[in-house]
Amino acid sequence: MANNIITIARQYGSGGREIGEKLAKKLNIPYYDKELIAMAAKQSGFSEEIFEKADERATNSLLYSLMMGSYTFGGNVTSFNNMPINDKLFLIQADIIKKAAQEGPCVIVGRCGDYVLRDFKNVFHVFVHADKLSRMDRAVKKYGVDLEKAADFMAKKDKQRANYYNFYTNRRWGDPENYHLTLNSSAYGVDNAVDIIVSAEAVFQG
Repeated sequence: MANNIITIARQYGSGGREIGEKLAKKLNIPYYDKELIAMAAKQSGFSEEIFEKADERATNSLLYSLMMGSYTFGGNVTSFNNMPINDKLFLIQADIIKKAAQEGPCVIVGRCGDYVLRDFKNVFHVFVHADKLSRMDRAVKKYGVDLEKAADFMAKKDKQRANYYNFYTNRRWGDPENYHLTLNSSAYGVDNAVDIIVSAEAVFQG
């Protein structure tokens, strides 16, 4: 697996981040997730706090156009300096993701990694999902979400991720056609999911 680059998109509470971390550790390759925010902040000169608020969120002022299907990021000709902070973060992170992929094997979680690296060879795209009860359990136990609010919170987070992905890629988040493997983590567990990805990616690379 000398050339493997793996992107992971995930439902909230599915364990996608943990799977990505364990996958990178198992393969002994770099892992990128929240680290991209710090790297983007350093490259841009903005504070990490500003980028954290904008992370994986579509531009608020354009959400109406997004929902109406009348605007896509690809059609935006606004200069970089005049862009909303969300758009700047996306472009900087996309640049960092591409550079990371050029440098060698890595695991990238979220941030439209599958789209950003769509023209790269040797990139394996994964979407991790799970059943509602498993996701709620993880949200409550691992992330401290209130049990009574867990279902609504998960729906909100997934909608946020879908809006972000759909907006910046003009694709549909979670569409199986965008990924080489879709994986139900509640059916297999985190460790088995890691092993499945390793095996599937090896077959993909041939």
